[in-house]
Amino acid sequence: MYWKKWYRECVLCPRECRADRLNGGKGFCRQTAELRVARAALHFWEEPCISGTRGSGTVFFTGCHLGCIFCQNHQISQEGYGESISVTRLAEIFMELQEEGAHNINLVSASHYTPQIAEALRIARKKGLAIPVVYNTSGFEKVDTLKLLDGWVDIYLTDFKFMDPALSKKYAYEEGYSFYAMKALDEMVRQVKDPVFDASGMMEKGVIVRHLVLPGASMDSRKIIKYLYETYGDHIYMSIMNQYTPVRTFQHYPELNQSVKKKVYENIIRYALNLGVEQAFIQEGGTVRESFIPDFDGKGVKAKRDHTI
Repeated sequence: MYWKKWYRECVLCPRECRADRLNGGKGFCRQTAELRVARAALHFWEEPCISGTRGSGTVFFTGCHLGCIFCQNHQISQEGYGESISVTRLAEIFMELQEEGAHNINLVSASHYTPQIAEALRIARKKGLAIPVVYNTSGFEKVDTLKLLDGWVDIYLTDFKFMDPALSKKYAYEEGYSFYAMKALDEMVRQVKDPVFDASGMMEKGVIVRHLVLPGASMDSRKIIKYLYETYGDHIYMSIMNQYTPVRTFQHYPELNQSVKKKVYENIIRYALNLGVEQAFIQEGGTVRESFIPDFDGKGVKAKRDHTI
């Protein structure tokens, strides 16, 4: 189990907390080296080229090394919902999702388990995993960690949350977010190259960069869109989202206690179009609702039958 060495003094993420996760220590991600998953099921709320008609085989991992205060998946990122499983069981889950008809395997907030995930993918590929693998991340990544996934991941579905260091420090306690997100995105594009789609419009390879518009932060959204378009042009797709949902009341951040106004979002989309952006997904009215947030009830995590890989 070569992957164990990565957890003795953990520096997998940019925070480099050096926790001994292998022996029970918890990193900033709130997790030891014990692999924990909160849900593994078909998911229909991703971009159309990811969810398709049959759903994305989505695996939600417990914990997060970024820790945005407004996280919509706070039950798993901050409250620890999830079941402990083995690397072998994770490989089984990938195979089961493929058998259920998933268009792809979608790994959500998996960064702090990257070495185990690479091993599980190696096992599953040997056993016939043939659908694309999507790495669904906050964008706060180290290039060296992403290199562990080179050849295993087909699609990077990454966030670019903040450009302004003051904003990322305020909402995620990390003023270096944009620096790392830029470096990480370079590596993602290097690995999977330009977007490739099959005959039905499903993505087979490529990078989609998501940006969630936050209330009161429209200027930062413009800076991010401008940077992405001027740096990558048509080598990536963007996904500009209006689905921010206040999941609780923020006493010290009153601006977060509201959704993004329709006109604000429309102005941001108009800005992107004026720049020349054409390869982008946008969201129409009515997307701000908790249907985007699944139940983290352990569905699909425990073994369905007595078998081994």
